[in-house]
Amino acid sequence: MIPLRDEQETTCCAVATYTIIFITSLVFVWQMMTGIDDQAVAYTFGFVPAKYTMTQMAAYFSWLNKLSSPFTYMFLHGGLLHFIGNMWFLYIFGDNIEQELGPFRFIAFYLVCGLLAAFFHFLLNHSSAVPTVGASGAIAGVMGAYFLLHPKNKILTLIPVFIFPLFVSIPAFVFLGLWFFIQFINATGQGAGAGIAWWAHIGGFLSGMALIGVNTKLPKTGFSERIDGYIQKKRSPRLHVITPEAGPSGGSDLYGTIALTSLEALTGTKKLVTIPWGFKKSVYRVVVPAGVRRGSMLRLKGMGKSIPGLPPGDLLLRVDIKNAI
Repeated sequence: MIPLRDEQETTCCAVATYTIIFITSLVFVWQMMTGIDDQAVAYTFGFVPAKYTMTQMAAYFSWLNKLSSPFTYMFLHGGLLHFIGNMWFLYIFGDNIEQELGPFRFIAFYLVCGLLAAFFHFLLNHSSAVPTVGASGAIAGVMGAYFLLHPKNKILTLIPVFIFPLFVSIPAFVFLGLWFFIQFINATGQGAGAGIAWWAHIGGFLSGMALIGVNTKLPKTGFSERIDGYIQKKRSPRLHVITPEAGPSGGSDLYGTIALTSLEALTGTKKLVTIPWGFKKSVYRVVVPAGVRRGSMLRLKGMGKSIPGLPPGDLLLRVDIKNAI
């Protein structure tokens, strides 16, 4: 299952999430230049439990390195797919948690989740001399927070069926619950020795759930509210999920709603919409002309109901304009 986007709208640009992605991307480019399999980099900046428990290995590393490794490891990755997968999950789930916490608390939350994930890994692998790298533990914390805050939100998910894409909206508690279950099975089963820090994923997820609860008890500083006006989103998501309904008078035409920002309505835009038809979902391109107004109707020819003896109806999308989505 590949998550494409969540259907929970946010009003502000996720500046902290994008900053973390940008910094991690720069580090990955540096890794590519030095060699992605460079063991010196992995042992120096990765998290190695044996640095703290084995005298022979501990002698090679300074106290500064031992203090920094539980943080620097989450900015390294073991390969391209590892990097892309982690950054994509952070992109999908990070913006909602950042909006809940604010950008500065989100950065602290992300780093502490990564630190606690490393600690959890250490408790169960205290003598391991294998470097652990990757943002998975910190991102698992973001997912754990999302699991508590938005359990009923829908995750638009791509499930490849042979060569055909199947788009399914899955409740977040199902998607994330299944993800956590897979981590637990791998940690306790045959996947435990596969070179992946499964227990760090589990520790990060549980840490995120705990820390998001602590956040509700912390006083608000009001700083996030003061900068909201500068980071409000100017565009709505590229991909929209449309659930058509029949019109009040019946017939073969169907009706739905597409939400745009005021900027998109003014300048025009192009969107992709996925429309459910029973167990099948397809993606269609919608061109929104410049100057469109709230309440305007966009017509998709032939996308309505098929009634025997009549030509296929159309799908009419009512334009809803919001200041930020």
